Amino acid sequence: MSITKHVAEFTYETRGQDVTPDAALMARLSLLDWIAVGLAGRDEPVARITRDMVLDEGGTAQASLFGSDTRVPARAAALANGAASHALDYDDTHFAHIGHPSVAVFPAALAVAQARGASGADFLHAALLGIEASIRVGVWLGRAHYQTGFHQTATAGAFGAGLAAARLMGLGAGGMAMVLGLLATRASGLKSQFGTMGKPFNAGLAAANGVEAAQLVAKGFVANPDALESPQGFGPTHAGESINSAMQGIGKEWLFETISHKFHACCHGLHAALEAQATLLPIAPDSIRTISVTTHPRWMTVCNQPAPTTGLGAKFSYTTVLPMQILGHDTARLDSYTDAVCADPDVQALRAKVSVTADDSLSETQARVRIDTTDGPHEASFDLDAPMPIATRQDKLRLKAESLLGDSRAGAVWDIIEKGADPDAIGATLHG
Repeated sequence: MSITKHVAEFTYETRGQDVTPDAALMARLSLLDWIAVGLAGRDEPVARITRDMVLDEGGTAQASLFGSDTRVPARAAALANGAASHALDYDDTHFAHIGHPSVAVFPAALAVAQARGASGADFLHAALLGIEASIRVGVWLGRAHYQTGFHQTATAGAFGAGLAAARLMGLGAGGMAMVLGLLATRASGLKSQFGTMGKPFNAGLAAANGVEAAQLVAKGFVANPDALESPQGFGPTHAGESINSAMQGIGKEWLFETISHKFHACCHGLHAALEAQATLLPIAPDSIRTISVTTHPRWMTVCNQPAPTTGLGAKFSYTTVLPMQILGHDTARLDSYTDAVCADPDVQALRAKVSVTADDSLSETQARVRIDTTDGPHEASFDLDAPMPIATRQDKLRLKAESLLGDSRAGAVWDIIEKGADPDAIGATLHG
């Protein structure tokens, strides 16, 4: 069975009772996280510019925006909300998928749910199916797709966004296959944008492309439904590896259950090193001779900026975040990452002592840190893939939302989610 048929049938046929309790809870937790990081990022330049553009264009008042009480067409809302929610790079990651699923799929699902008056249950279910599908497509495309330069958040994410939208629009399995086929000529996004506004904009593109494809197919648009994997299709032309195991257990096993949430406000590739180093602290900065980081080779082209000058660049730099942590900057706080911290002489002095080395014997979720001091060496390792009890994850995500939104507001958002996740009620929380 082709991947198109697999994911289309999965998205069409899977019912609420087929979802495991952990996957259902993870969907609610990731929705809370998505809202929190989107609200926190609503005034970032990429969010403001994109929101202003869609507000200037106007159109049918269908869906809510982060940072505005004016509704816009669903496709426009998906674009702006995807960009806003990825603006801080503080959203969830799936390491097998190599991307950020929620920022591509939730904006599309919420926009279509609001436009069509869908229930909260239908909205959450469609979003969960779209996220799971995007992860599966990301795994199918494989590491070669990512290493070639494509941004899975934008590419695989678009297919998940389109399927979530198609589910809410009531399309059948054939219509969903057509959405995937149309997205094969529309999905896009490059890693060359990392460290610029283009990276969060990629998430908005994924969400908007998904909504657009589903809307067109719902109106009768005909594309090649096999264009995801056919000769000269998306996979073959975008360095896809066509990994057959990507579909194993779909509908019974939920890869979404193994999603990782960020508890540092920087690129997820830096987190294992930060967690490892945290176990070694405190260490007096003036006692440090060298700081050696060993990481998976993939991160060398993602988050290894050697000497960033901006707060945004710092979020992609081992040589900056590790000194920040040693010097007492809270790497979980958004306001820790500034141009000023990059120019801080103490940060720069420690930065010069950091070396980063790739080791392909490590997994993408592992890192080792060695700090050589005048008192001797200190070493630690960490694996982000180590199991975390879902109750612990819930507590950590509630605390993260509270730090971003304040206790009262975070509690109000969680109450809406727990009481049914009504799309319009959620939309009302986005205004800021």
